Amino acid sequence: MFEIRVICDPDDTDRISAAVAAAFDTGPARQYPTRDGRRTRLYFTADHRTPATTSTESE
Repeated sequence: MFEIRVICDPDDTDRISAAVAAAFDTGPARQYPTRDGRRTRLYFTADHRTPATTSTESE
């Protein structure tokens, strides 16, 4: 398990959250403003995705 931090424009938070969730197993993003208040910090607790098993592997 590891942490991912992304600093982005507030308008991009949904797109970035979806992209990170597609690449890793994540919990919900924690959002905080940056010190200057212009951008958003996103924090994700993440883990590597486990490979999906195929039907031939389970037989």
